[in-house]
Amino acid sequence: MDLLELKRLQDPLKEKYRTNPNSALITLSATARCGEGVTCKIETGQMMAEAGLHPATGGDGLSVCSGDMLLEALAACAGVTLKAVATSINFSFQDAYVQVEGDLDFRGTLSVDRDAPVGFRDIRLRFQLDTVEPPEKIKTLIKLTERYCVVYQTLIKENAISVSINKS
Repeated sequence: MDLLELKRLQDPLKEKYRTNPNSALITLSATARCGEGVTCKIETGQMMAEAGLHPATGGDGLSVCSGDMLLEALAACAGVTLKAVATSINFSFQDAYVQVEGDLDFRGTLSVDRDAPVGFRDIRLRFQLDTVEPPEKIKTLIKLTERYCVVYQTLIKENAISVSINKS
């Protein structure tokens, strides 16, 4: 996709959102249904995925781990955002990789140690670019990718999550 194609797709949306800001607020959703054993089926939009326990918590490794899915969501969002930003600022690269790693202390989620955190302690997002662009332009690309990556911005901010129960 080139800059003109990206603009052709996004300019009408940007104008719509400028004139009617409420139209930009869209609720995304995910649905999961508990499955066999300690698994959960996730509707991903393209297919069904079965999430289960990570092997470090007793899983068999045959199901996807939700922690891995979180890191994958960050890698995917950062990669798509990187491409969109590169297109919009006319940044040229031959190849690009996005790698995400996160550190978990499984003592927390297994209730082995009350002081051990539950959740990722540290997450590292790395970009590997095959490019001849100057360092200043690379810095701009990464800065804008961080700014506009939805998953990255969600993870670095404190977000309110409401929990409710519907009984059938």
